Amino acid sequence: MLTEGAGPRVETYFLPGPAGRLECFLKRPPDTHPSGPAAVVCHPHPLFGGTMHNKVVHAASEALVRLGLPVLRFNFRGAGRSAGPHDHGRGEEDDLRVVLDDLAMHFPGAPLLVGGYSFGAFVGLGVGCLDPRVMALIGIGAPVGLYNFGFLRDCHKPLFLIQGESDPLAPLGLVLTLAAMLPEGARVLPVAGANHGFDDHLDDVAGRVTEAIGWWYR
Repeated sequence: MLTEGAGPRVETYFLPGPAGRLECFLKRPPDTHPSGPAAVVCHPHPLFGGTMHNKVVHAASEALVRLGLPVLRFNFRGAGRSAGPHDHGRGEEDDLRVVLDDLAMHFPGAPLLVGGYSFGAFVGLGVGCLDPRVMALIGIGAPVGLYNFGFLRDCHKPLFLIQGESDPLAPLGLVLTLAAMLPEGARVLPVAGANHGFDDHLDDVAGRVTEAIGWWYR
């Protein structure tokens, strides 16, 4: 389905994925630059209600669209109208690879950005670090207290970590320690007073995403 008008153009469609169809939502701003970057943003844990319509994912995605980036959101297997059972991150990585292939097909040669929130940050950063088409990474509420993010030690791409200062699943101290251990470092962007859900801080998330893109793509 295609929606057009004076504003951004929206496409909703399904991709054939490793475990069945993947539900996708692509938003193209009217001022998309032909050689500019394109982004995909991954959602939080499906078993806890996470979908591509999550409020944090939406806030981050809309910030990117306002900056002129086309943004592809999608539902991991088993979320929304995507098929297949949840696979604890393994199959979800395969889902993201399929989605990145699709984004690269829509925007040939474009530098790709992978962003993700919570569980989506764990999956997105892991896949994005290894994909040569991906030039930068944004993790939002990366749950370093729940998952092992040691793979970032082998990542040499611009990395931005947007973290709530009151997030028990992603303690800011652990995030800062991890960033200091990375060979290329990482820019940690705290959100004062925010918990893991960034309740009442969605505008701050959008502002931090805008700041990250300013550092990466000037």
